[in-house]
Amino acid sequence: MIELEIMKVKWSVKMKEWLGQQLKSAITSKPGVRSRRWLGLGPAPVANQEMDHIPVPGEVIVYFSDVLNKAYQLEQWLPTLERLHEHHGVVLVFRKVPTLRHFRKLTKLPKIYVRRLDDLVNLYDFNDFTLCLYVNNGMANFQSLSASRLVHVHINHGESDKLSMVSNQAKAYDKVFVAGPAAIARHNAVLMDFDLDRLVAVGRPQLDLDFETPLPPFTGRTIMYAPTWEGENDANNYTSMDLFGEQIIRALVALPNTRVIYKPHPRVVTSKNHAVAEAHLKICEVLDESNSSGAQHVVAETENILALFEGVDALFTDVSSVGLDFLYLHPERPLVLTDRRDDLSALNSEAPVSKACPVINEPSREAMLSDVTALLAATSTESRRKMRSYYFGDRSKGESTRAFLSTIDSLIGNRRGQLEKYGFHANAADSADDEQ
Repeated sequence: MIELEIMKVKWSVKMKEWLGQQLKSAITSKPGVRSRRWLGLGPAPVANQEMDHIPVPGEVIVYFSDVLNKAYQLEQWLPTLERLHEHHGVVLVFRKVPTLRHFRKLTKLPKIYVRRLDDLVNLYDFNDFTLCLYVNNGMANFQSLSASRLVHVHINHGESDKLSMVSNQAKAYDKVFVAGPAAIARHNAVLMDFDLDRLVAVGRPQLDLDFETPLPPFTGRTIMYAPTWEGENDANNYTSMDLFGEQIIRALVALPNTRVIYKPHPRVVTSKNHAVAEAHLKICEVLDESNSSGAQHVVAETENILALFEGVDALFTDVSSVGLDFLYLHPERPLVLTDRRDDLSALNSEAPVSKACPVINEPSREAMLSDVTALLAATSTESRRKMRSYYFGDRSKGESTRAFLSTIDSLIGNRRGQLEKYGFHANAADSADDEQ
């Protein structure tokens, strides 16, 4: 089953011609023919059979094999991918039907659902895709990585000091796009026998967009608490929800002339961890109770956090991409981190940003949260600006996107040159047409 949606860009004429040919074939063919399977027009048992010898226009595959609750990893890349699509045809490849349906509502980029491994192999072998992008390290990525003629590039879904940001899986990709010097140092410190030349610093293209805050006007101060989720295992658990969450919210709510924005990680809302789920409900109750007395606090479960940042004066968060994104966009505004492991020395080493902001842990939380005003003034704008450069380089708005697009251009150009050198002069679809 495959679904394509057309975006009106430079190469859309070719896509429309292709879709018209397939629709015509589907209408004139008997049920069960290959074209009906590709377009998802046949019955379900037929729609999942082999899908070779159907040309799909495009140069860049964006491979996403995960389930719906990880959709946020790809969502943040959509505007940048739509920019890339104007220069190199982009096709989103999904392995889960609910995920495909979700992205139908979010973008007009062409989309393909591929159920089986042999169908994926046929899709790659028959078409002239040059490069494949990955926004995570999903287990099924290795099925896509089997394609030998593609340049495989890991672009991740954020810049973070979490342990999950660096693993030996990085060695599987031809290139790994990272934000800046901090990520390079992170890979060098953690991985053995890793070729640092695989790393390409491009900044954070997702942060180049212009956002308009969805928050209504407010005359006082706005402070956000944006905790991460509990991770897939204890080593990747950085959440403050179960330890400090309610106390942080109560301290913020007690501040005069202050609006509190509670923006939990999407997976906090659906967490199966009892303590995290209970903390989430309690925080919502505290904010609702305060609002019933005339406050204007906001529980923002689905809003774009980058847009929310535009109306936020200070941020409380955990070790995650959220704090670093805020640092990049607003280094002049206070940032406060949490440390559930009560090891500030280790945190300073593993998450250098912690050296440029106050850190709440078990020994310090009572004193810190008793005087939030002093807490927010504990570090300087200059120290945050220096840390911003360490994580993202000295890039101004728009430069990350330009670096991303130009690097993709170079990789595609180099790969095409290599393919021609080894005798792959035409794409498989054109060759098939010539043989007919």
